[in-house]
Amino acid sequence: MERINHHPILKNFKKRKSVAFFFNNDEFVGYEGEAVSSALIANGIKEFAIHQKNDIPKGIFCANGQCSHCTVIIDGFPQKSCVTSLEEGMHIQTLHHLPELPEDDHPLEHYEKNELNCEILIIGGGPSGLTAAIELAKLNFSIILVDDKEELGGKLLLQTHKFFGSIKDCYAGTRGIDIGHTLEEEVKSFTNIRILTSSSVVGVYKDQKVGVFIKNKKYALIKFDGIVVSAGAREKSLIFPGNGLLGVYGAGAFQTLVNRDLVKSSDRIFIVGSGNVGLIAAYHALQAGITPVGICDILDRASGYQVHADKIKRMGVPIHLNHTVLSADGNGKVERVTIAEVDDNYQPILETAKTFEVDTLLIAVGLSPVDEFYDTANNYGFKVIKAGDAMEIAEASSAMFGGRIAGLQMANLLGKDIKIDPEYYEKAEVLKSRPGKVWDLDEVKLNQKFQPIIRCYEEIPCNPCTSVCPVNAIELKSVHKNIMDIPEYSNNCTGCGLCVAICPGLAITLAKQIDDKFAEVVIPFEYNPDFEKGDKIPLTDRDGIFLEDGEVVKVKMLKKYKTHLITVKTTLKNGAKAAGIIIQKESDSKALPKPDYDYVPEDGIVCRCEMITVKEILDYIKEHNVRDINQLKQIRVGMGACGGKTCYDLLPRIFKMAGVEWKDVTKGSIRPLSVEVPMFAIINESEEDIR
Repeated sequence: MERINHHPILKNFKKRKSVAFFFNNDEFVGYEGEAVSSALIANGIKEFAIHQKNDIPKGIFCANGQCSHCTVIIDGFPQKSCVTSLEEGMHIQTLHHLPELPEDDHPLEHYEKNELNCEILIIGGGPSGLTAAIELAKLNFSIILVDDKEELGGKLLLQTHKFFGSIKDCYAGTRGIDIGHTLEEEVKSFTNIRILTSSSVVGVYKDQKVGVFIKNKKYALIKFDGIVVSAGAREKSLIFPGNGLLGVYGAGAFQTLVNRDLVKSSDRIFIVGSGNVGLIAAYHALQAGITPVGICDILDRASGYQVHADKIKRMGVPIHLNHTVLSADGNGKVERVTIAEVDDNYQPILETAKTFEVDTLLIAVGLSPVDEFYDTANNYGFKVIKAGDAMEIAEASSAMFGGRIAGLQMANLLGKDIKIDPEYYEKAEVLKSRPGKVWDLDEVKLNQKFQPIIRCYEEIPCNPCTSVCPVNAIELKSVHKNIMDIPEYSNNCTGCGLCVAICPGLAITLAKQIDDKFAEVVIPFEYNPDFEKGDKIPLTDRDGIFLEDGEVVKVKMLKKYKTHLITVKTTLKNGAKAAGIIIQKESDSKALPKPDYDYVPEDGIVCRCEMITVKEILDYIKEHNVRDINQLKQIRVGMGACGGKTCYDLLPRIFKMAGVEWKDVTKGSIRPLSVEVPMFAIINESEEDIR
């Protein structure tokens, strides 16, 4: 089985019950409660469905319940495998073309209308939903919290890296997985919060109720006074030839597999997009024993935090800026990816093409808010607030603080006289700030006493290093008068190494001069060391350029931060420059001797559910003078199981290619139900109790 059994951060592997299940009549073993999709991939099964169009194989794309790519037949019914929990004895089958209605001619024997009541319904148990629930529970509201995953925490459960922000306000310096468990425990401590996990909100109705598909078995209506929509975000897709192959999926899906479910989904990945999600995906891959061959971005600089980009380069992963993906190729699955430089108009320069052998291509080109329930509830005039990524795409640190504010705002809407501290809004704005000014770093001269070398030179909201220092040896520049100011060393460092261990960007080392020839450097390391005292290891500067092989002096583990501090001996000239340890060999990222691709841009898939290409949509728009998205349903665009959630984000570009201004296009109608629910569940034919 393709499981991750050794991980530098995820040390405490949960004891999980093994269960047998069947896929196409063959018996396999997985873990009870894990996503069916993860159990299949762990058993080497990556093809979940065969599309009716040209028998194209389909696998996962988002692993977040937002698309339909992972749909399989489970015990006779089509279900999204990424939000269906594995059970003992499940019979799972490949979905061939369209699902057939199961034979069922027995009379109705049982019907039960399930209706639940609460003052506040919270949709989504991620960082903002959890903090909103906590604030509202403290005010004694009755709450129902619905989340479509087995565990609460949302994207926090995918994050093995330490968080930015401030320690006081959003657990900065703590890893996302640990924050998720902390918030989950606090939510569960309140008796006035009812939690429905593995349950999907289906729709918001005019009579001030929502429909919920509970654990893929029962259907219930929830009556509420107010709604907090904290449903997160969905991955954006990207158009290029081969984007519909098995092995092309979102970076978030990859993180779900490797960090939440401990499944080694790939051997060699390539990442499109250098935002924080793409950069961190490379970091997560290395921790899971997977080779990130490279990252490309069409922009001329990494769009994520510079400290993230720097640490990825120091680990040996190249970032190809001013590059775009030309195509993915392979026999039914990804086997190669080709990228090329772009010109000033962002058009590919084909003669610069480079092809890499990979088995997975991760798309990390942004997120779209999952806010449809907010729009519907707002249109009906209900009391509704949205929070987290459903309101604005930002870091989880911002989402946590925003959830607190959303909870208090909802309390006010429901009649509580709550005074929200204006400082809350100020902090929320700071936490969601985009990177600011990039400062020049002063050259550091070493002496016989340890001092921190701080390579945090881009303004981002973060201050753990100043908070953790026991002697206040690190201070923030006094420019913005908040945590957007960059840190700088003042004096009196004791060499404790806490700043090195807590820094989310791994941007701090300690260094001192030993004598006229040598220096000693303490470097953070978040991998399982395969070296020991006396070994020589390759060191790089801030930008990932090799400096020299340093001699390991000491390996120390700070358990609180799950970070190793590696002390190495270097030459004096490189003591202040040494910033990281190479994890990945240069040969792992080499392109093939010759590029190998077919660049036919109009072959790219727009509607992934129905496999409709750019050319098909362009031709139809031009031939029929289309100015209404609903007209495209004639060729099945947006008619698949995801209800247009993926392809609608791509349509503005397609209309522009057809010479039509997006502002002149009538938007498409939204499908009433967001999740497919079998009739047996809607009428609750089973007598199983959900109370």
